[in-house]
Amino acid sequence: MSEGKFPHLLSPGRIGKLQLRNRIVVTAMGVSLAEDDATVGERLLAFLAEQAKGGAGLIVGGVCGVAWPVGAVVRNQVAISDDRFIPGLRRLTDTIHAHGAKFAAQLHQGGLVAGYALYDGHPMWCPSLPQYDPAAEQVTDALVESELPAFADFPQIDQGSFKVLTRDDIRLVVRQFADGAKRAQQAGCDGVEIHAAHGYLLSSFISPRTNRRTDEYGGPLENRMRLLLEVIQAIRAAVGPDFAVWVKLDSQQFGAPDGIQLPDALRAARMVEAAGVDAVTASSYHDIGKLKLHSESNIPHVPNWNLPGAEAIRKAIRIPVIASGRVEPEVAEAKIAAGAIDFLGMGRKLLADPHLPRKLTEGKPDTIRPCIYCYTCVSAIYLMDSVRCAVNADLAFEYLRRGERRAVTPKHYVVVGGGPGGMEAALRLEAQGHRVTLLERTARLGGTLQVASLPYEPNERLLDWLRGRIAASKVDVRLETSGTPEVVAALAPDAVLVATGARRGMPPIPGSELPHVLSGDDMRRMLLGQSDPALAKKLPLMARMAAKAGATLGLTSDPAFVRKATRQWMPLGKRIAIIGGELVGIELAEFLVERGRTVTVLEEAARMGAGLQLVRRMRAMAELREHGASLLAGVRDVRIEAGRVRFTNAAGEAAAVDADHVIIAKGATGDSSVADALQAAGLRVHAFGDCTGVGYIEGAIRGAADLVAELTQ
Repeated sequence: MSEGKFPHLLSPGRIGKLQLRNRIVVTAMGVSLAEDDATVGERLLAFLAEQAKGGAGLIVGGVCGVAWPVGAVVRNQVAISDDRFIPGLRRLTDTIHAHGAKFAAQLHQGGLVAGYALYDGHPMWCPSLPQYDPAAEQVTDALVESELPAFADFPQIDQGSFKVLTRDDIRLVVRQFADGAKRAQQAGCDGVEIHAAHGYLLSSFISPRTNRRTDEYGGPLENRMRLLLEVIQAIRAAVGPDFAVWVKLDSQQFGAPDGIQLPDALRAARMVEAAGVDAVTASSYHDIGKLKLHSESNIPHVPNWNLPGAEAIRKAIRIPVIASGRVEPEVAEAKIAAGAIDFLGMGRKLLADPHLPRKLTEGKPDTIRPCIYCYTCVSAIYLMDSVRCAVNADLAFEYLRRGERRAVTPKHYVVVGGGPGGMEAALRLEAQGHRVTLLERTARLGGTLQVASLPYEPNERLLDWLRGRIAASKVDVRLETSGTPEVVAALAPDAVLVATGARRGMPPIPGSELPHVLSGDDMRRMLLGQSDPALAKKLPLMARMAAKAGATLGLTSDPAFVRKATRQWMPLGKRIAIIGGELVGIELAEFLVERGRTVTVLEEAARMGAGLQLVRRMRAMAELREHGASLLAGVRDVRIEAGRVRFTNAAGEAAAVDADHVIIAKGATGDSSVADALQAAGLRVHAFGDCTGVGYIEGAIRGAADLVAELTQ
């Protein structure tokens, strides 16, 4: 074992009498991988087993429903509400223990967030009827057309959708939590986490925003905490003093001044410590009626968002604190060393690479597949699907054991196209023992991921990781080599994988030939310093000279340099109209408003932001509006003129916006020309990724994994 740069993060830890091999916790997540009857099956078992193999010290199984199907928040949720669930949990615990990790069940009742229970006719349990806020934004407002069917049959919510708890109901809740804890203990779990955060039932009693009771369970904090304290007392009586029990609390409710605030959380933490819990998981919640805040609390977009609250709680109590919320290992190492927190809970990072703890232990942090914080995982759950990951196509498919395959008879594969899909396919084939030749037409690997790394920095981490893994592999990389039939045939491959990306042509928009109009390809070439005669005619001499100098010096191959340099100067006017409001257009708008441009985005579809994952879309659209961008959906009859763009708006009225430059961020389509030519030459060809239809990063990575699995099964 090599603790290297992380001696404190990788040191053994203790929660009560529970000993852990390190301070890394797989934080509880609702992943919707249980069976339809809420039991543990092969899919969930393999998912959590992979986390245990990856080296985490503790795995917390998320949203184990103590009252299921009442209180259910997601489809295929795990239940612990009956003895029939014990055998599956026992098998899960034994599997995790076999790989050296410990396992805890998170005890959960969804309360006001249990909309999924409505499908089965079960109302949402709550302390008081929720107050209607006419200004509240709805998640359905942010959906794009393809997502609407997920909510097509969602039950109508009215007063009958809620059950305000009586004292008898409260006694039942206490017993359900205690019984769930006892079942966890009988199943061999090493502890339980009581979920008293994120707006769920126990949290709704704690928050003055949702608890307006006038009895002994409402009013001052001591009363609002009464239910949780009774739950803790009942659990302790059920499992005894030596079984690890801890509580997840909100440090505050962001955007909700009438909700939980940090002083409340500090007092609450002291109360649960006095009640006998062994640790506190410090999280946060938000006003759900403000869509941007869905990524500004427990699943934050801003790094280290929840650390101040966690540190404040740690100062207020003597028991350990588990912190989380987009915290890098280096930051956690420093915080644990300083005594500011005790454990680091990770979610998204361990979905992207469950072997992150092992790789840190082995001193190989550069081999960790990075999370790009795209919210694919979380958005899938919002849309009532199972968890997915844009960069780890094996996530939730561990039971297929695709990564364990090894070639009995190695073959020679040629991969044409060095974008993310091509690199992923090459790495997977090479890992199985095959000989791989990777052809890339340009001088650099990366494809359109290079451009995607400019407006959104986390994409650059994936780009660097893929390039680094290729460089460390045995893949034969041939740059500035087109995959022509002659070139490929000369390599005599057993099969050819084509990942040459999409065609980004100029759509037939009147005025698109004007000199102030740039296509998506024009923008890519300009930002990456690639020469093009047509683009040269649209740029002033200074811009052409700067681009050429940057390319000659290799500066434009560094996305970080381009991001920094373009904050100082860009060959674009102040007023920019972007035609196309899907992922490319929205991320380009983000890039430009951060560089002082006044941006208008025009989109023909009635809803904007397709291609962006739902939770990231909710944030991106809100931030663009905060920056003063105009986002106009449902437009038609677009035509470009000198200095302006005319169109018919969603109301059917003639409208126009002034524009010094117009950028066309639409028109990308699959391009099978390379694959067709190779197939016509008699080669065995398999196309995937954007050349078969635009699927962005997730489509490229998943397409590579699926194709390699098909070829090598």
